[in-house]
Amino acid sequence: MRSLRPLEGQVAIVAGGGSGIGAATTTLLASLGAEVVVFDLNAEATQKIINQAQGEGNKCSFKQVDIRDEDAVVRNTDEVFKQLGRIDICVNAVGVTGPTGVPVHEMGLKAFRDTFDINFFGAIALQAAVSKYMIQAKYGRIVQLSSIAGKEGNPNMGPYSSSKAALIGLVKASGKELATSGVTVNAIAPAVVRTPINDNTDPKVVAYMLSKIPMGRMGETQEVADLISFIVSPECSYITGFVFDLSGGRATY
Repeated sequence: MRSLRPLEGQVAIVAGGGSGIGAATTTLLASLGAEVVVFDLNAEATQKIINQAQGEGNKCSFKQVDIRDEDAVVRNTDEVFKQLGRIDICVNAVGVTGPTGVPVHEMGLKAFRDTFDINFFGAIALQAAVSKYMIQAKYGRIVQLSSIAGKEGNPNMGPYSSSKAALIGLVKASGKELATSGVTVNAIAPAVVRTPINDNTDPKVVAYMLSKIPMGRMGETQEVADLISFIVSPECSYITGFVFDLSGGRATY
């Protein structure tokens, strides 16, 4: 019989764990036994998630980190290792949509640079910071949150689609680089999920995304967290450099 807390004794960093997919992941991984450290900028929202997890008897803490600040990412990751002695899991759920409802030819480069700073360059900094400890331990699970937009491209979401496509390239390259190290690197490509990130998305863009989903609905954060819990488990040992679709059938298009 499998343990009800299969991640007992493991340490997980969840970036963006204060809301949306990250919050659902934080709560689930903590309930499965992992000691979760959340990296997020929003202290108020994150503390609610921390309090909930701790109220259920689980181990969870918070570090206020701007993923765009490489020095802060490295410093806080080093602190986690010094305090807890290991880093087994890293889930990067930080992301922004960038401008929506605007075609690429009407945007300046700043829109792309600002979106890439968070969605791509921040992801690189975080992955590099945790990788050194995982390689040393000969074990680790890294999950990057990409998007179906990174595989197919959503019109009028150029910066977002491009940054998520770049993230898939990062995962495929680094998954191969670390393939014999005991560290796996994978991505998830959800279709549109019911999270705060879509609150400011142009309604026409949301309607377009929903029209492409055979199930005819948004995904839920818990559905994403459930998939993540498998990818970061010891059982997910022979999959790396892979993109898991979570798209309600859209990926069949």
